[in-house]
Amino acid sequence: MANNTITFNPDTNAAAFGVNLVINTKTDFTSTFKVVKPNRSNFDFTDYTGSSQMAKSVSIGSSMVATSTFTVGFTSAFDGELKISLGSTHTKNLKPGRYVWDLLVGSGTTVYRLAEGNVTVIAGISSGI
Repeated sequence: MANNTITFNPDTNAAAFGVNLVINTKTDFTSTFKVVKPNRSNFDFTDYTGSSQMAKSVSIGSSMVATSTFTVGFTSAFDGELKISLGSTHTKNLKPGRYVWDLLVGSGTTVYRLAEGNVTVIAGISSGI
């Protein structure tokens, strides 16, 4: 079951859907998405690819460098279902704080910013098992 549902209409080139994420360091992270058309039917991502990155939030005018790249997987492209994930080997190196992220999808030469938002990275207080 998706934890985010996005209505997407590529014909209107609408603004990206706002989604804020929380990542705990030293853990596996996954966020799932169900994408539907305005008529509530599933968006078909067959022949689409996806990419998603996060960067430390910086002041306006500064350049952003990607801190991490999420793995994007279409769990059911035909049904409009996808997920982004980061393994614990990546999250253990994240510094606590606020980041920004986005999710791009594309087919051929056409690319859409499907979702974007803030990421809050929280450090655990336990030293591990």
